Amino acid sequence: IAFGRQGEKVVVADLNEEAAQETVQLVEDTGAEASFIKANIADEGDVKAMIDSIVCQYGRLDCAFNNAGVSGPMGSRIHEYPQDDWDQVFNVNIRGLMLCMKYELKQMLSQGKGSIVNTASIWGMVGTFGSSAYVASKHAVVGLTKSAGIEYSAQGVRVNAVSPGTIRTPMLRPAMEAFDNFEEQMVAAHPIGRIGEPHEVGEAVIWLCTDAASFVVGQNIPVDGGFTLI
Repeated sequence: IAFGRQGEKVVVADLNEEAAQETVQLVEDTGAEASFIKANIADEGDVKAMIDSIVCQYGRLDCAFNNAGVSGPMGSRIHEYPQDDWDQVFNVNIRGLMLCMKYELKQMLSQGKGSIVNTASIWGMVGTFGSSAYVASKHAVVGLTKSAGIEYSAQGVRVNAVSPGTIRTPMLRPAMEAFDNFEEQMVAAHPIGRIGEPHEVGEAVIWLCTDAASFVVGQNIPVDGGFTLI
């Protein structure tokens, strides 16, 4: 939606077609052009086809926001963590992210310019109880972002990340179910005195994708209401 308000042509990629089409409509409501591609980012063939389709339709890819992710179960310590769930978190949060970056970077290198923003997390900067796979995967997102920043910035492609604090999205639901008084605890943990809203993250992503951030490379920008200051 934030990209749409900037007048960008937006492609929404997701496995959930119904939800993605809802997003497409919300983008179109801003007056922007939007479309949907069904893709499993953990499947390399799907990712390659996704980028090929975008380039076929628009001729280029200027910005990519890699925002897909899963939290996995919460509440289990490392020695109790189900292996299948651990593998799923890394399959989406790291393998999927790497595959998206791989094909986005190839296209942007051919253009000589582009910007990629990855969604990390405050849990990619600190630790927490009962969510080891998510925490580890988001630390990996930060590391991958930093490495890409070094590897590609001299060729005109900038890669950065945002680390949202607690944001009011459906991903909060598992945490609320796993931990008593989770939202109240998270409000107390953010010096700003509230949890965040999705549009507040979106504005940071937009900035990183514009030439206003032309000297920002490989950075992880907390959008966290002061959470990581404590």
